[in-house]
Amino acid sequence: MYARPLIDSLDFARNGRRISGEVPITELSRLQDVLDNPQGVLSYTVHGGLDKRGDCFLDVEVAGRCQLRCQRCLQGLDYPVQLHARLMLRDQTSLDALDDEEDEFDSILAEAQLDVLSLLEEEILLSLPIAPKHELGACQAADGKNLLGEESSPFAVLAKLKRN
Repeated sequence: MYARPLIDSLDFARNGRRISGEVPITELSRLQDVLDNPQGVLSYTVHGGLDKRGDCFLDVEVAGRCQLRCQRCLQGLDYPVQLHARLMLRDQTSLDALDDEEDEFDSILAEAQLDVLSLLEEEILLSLPIAPKHELGACQAADGKNLLGEESSPFAVLAKLKRN
């Protein structure tokens, strides 16, 4: 079992702390549903700080590769994870009153026991494509051709009916 790092998010940000490491993808349980293969390791860095107004933030960076499932052929799709996000730390009252349009960065609830891996997993899930697909021509699916290699169209049956 991998030791899950916990931080006091406000103290971490106020003191400009930094945490880095690597996490096996198998430790990110919610990510498993969208993966074709749970193998691999992601490296991460979380750095705390204060902005010009004195507001606390966390800069989150994640890098690595994961294997998603292509929605055309249902085979593995090697996907590079390159994530950089700034997350403003807010208390519950200011989160409830926050207008999404007025803040250029996403906000999260400041916690005394923030699970870093849960935070990373959430940011990774938000950054992944909704329907990942291989590049055109690289997919192992039939790419619009029937089993005989002929072009097929969903309207081909209707065209035959029209001729009769």
